[in-house]
Amino acid sequence: MQSFIKKNVLAVTLAAATVAPIAGCSSTTSAGVVGADRKQLLLVSSEEIMQLSNRAYLQTINEARAKGKLDNNYAQVQRLRRIANHLIPQTTALRPDATSWDWKVHAITDNQINAYVMPGGKIVFYTGIIERLKLTDAEIAAIMGHEMAHALREHSREKASRGVATQGVLGIAVSALGLSSGQAQLVGLAGQLGLDLPHSRTQEAEADKIGIELMARAGYDPNAAVTLWQKMQSAGGGSVPQFLSTHPSSANRISNLKALVPTVMPLYQAAPRR
Repeated sequence: MQSFIKKNVLAVTLAAATVAPIAGCSSTTSAGVVGADRKQLLLVSSEEIMQLSNRAYLQTINEARAKGKLDNNYAQVQRLRRIANHLIPQTTALRPDATSWDWKVHAITDNQINAYVMPGGKIVFYTGIIERLKLTDAEIAAIMGHEMAHALREHSREKASRGVATQGVLGIAVSALGLSSGQAQLVGLAGQLGLDLPHSRTQEAEADKIGIELMARAGYDPNAAVTLWQKMQSAGGGSVPQFLSTHPSSANRISNLKALVPTVMPLYQAAPRR
């Protein structure tokens, strides 16, 4: 059975290699000083992702408003918007069109440690991440810059595109190789562990690189990206092994961020202090 799986995973892999050249690869941003210049497979249009994102954003905001959980702490929301207003102009260094996006910033009253930036610049912070981690402005900028990087690089669009490619290739394999449903599931699992999850980790590491550049350009000490993840590590307790996680382990992440600080420090030193 193992040799059968290996043989067919190889066939799927070879088939996948024929998908990328069909659409070609491109990059949604310039490399910046951190060298984030990876080529991306983009089979799904930005418009499709934006429509889905806008619906999800409106649903999230409307639900929070209906529950009385939207933007309850005026000072906290103003703090987030002030930091965002320092970061957004810096996106021109990586993606000039991003400053014209319809950026929004909201805080949702919830104890969870979470924040994200939806495609098109919709920033959402949950109050738990600010209050439980006792974040400084620079640490908020580190989170916000990281999440903005996901939007700038259109990682959601890239993931959707890879899903389209993977499903198409798996369909070809099932048809051409005569795989049973059980065998197809095994091939799909192998694809997830070997292709999808490592790619997600790549996106996370890429967002760390771009995020630390954005915060440095905006005048926030890039060392705060390190202290942020030290706080995250303390708050997280036990963690999922990196092999099965879409995020780099905290130890690796901290090490990588420390290595990036000297690269972006000149940008911070040249910027107004925050």
